[in-house]
This record gives sequence, C-alpha cells and structure tokens, in this order.
Amino acid sequence: MAMTMHCDIVSAEKSIFSGLVEMVVASGSLGDLGIAPGHAPLLTALIPGPVKLVLSGGKEEVFYVSGGFLEVQRGVVTLLADTALRADDLDEASAITAMDDAEKAIANRTAAFDYSIAAAQLAEAAAQLRALRQMRK
Repeated sequence: MAMTMHCDIVSAEKSIFSGLVEMVVASGSLGDLGIAPGHAPLLTALIPGPVKLVLSGGKEEVFYVSGGFLEVQRGVVTLLADTALRADDLDEASAITAMDDAEKAIANRTAAFDYSIAAAQLAEAAAQLRALRQMRK
C-alpha cells in the first residue's frame, strides 16, 4: 500500500475535498509543484489553475482553484482558495466565451478599458480550460 497524507481543499464557500491522497500537484506562483508524503513544511501562493490529486489507490481527481494558498505540514496538505471547483463542474463553453471576450477587450481598447481586469479574466478562463483538459487526460 502506498504512503498517503491528508488533503483538504477549501473555498470561501465550503470544503470541496477532504481525504487521503498519495500526491498533490498544483500551480504555484513560481511554477508547478508536487507534494508527496514526507514533503518538507511549505507555504506558497497558488495561481489560477488545475490541482491534481492522486487518491489512495491511484485514482486521480482534478480541481480548479482561482488562486489562494497551499500549506504543507507533517502529513497534511491544505489548499485555501477564493473559488475551488471540481473540474467536471466547470462549463467549457462558458470558459471559451469568457476567454474570447477577454481577448476581444484587449484587442479593442476603449476609453473605459482596464487592461488588468481583462488580463485577469483571460488568465482565469485559460486556467479553467487547462483544468478541463487535464481532467480528460
């Protein structure tokens, strides 16, 4: 039997996941990181993107987080996010539409244009699509 650790994924609204996992793979502010049992204590910021959990027994689940923080303590990994969803709960059509709208807003700047808002919307939509594609692999 593989070694496991406890993992909690919590959004501002509710707990999304709580259980034993063999590995956590998330998008940190400095790149992707993998957390396995015995990992050193860590606190890092997360960027919008997929979070892959390898559950006890080898089954994989993919989640989307809008950013937040990941904390590793002895035997426990906690992900805190403003928004966290199971990847299969994401709406691909809405994400594609949001991405197209953000790209159009960046291309067609108006007097009321706010680049940072459009760029954030584009990044979030792209991250949702990445989570959906990772879930399908």
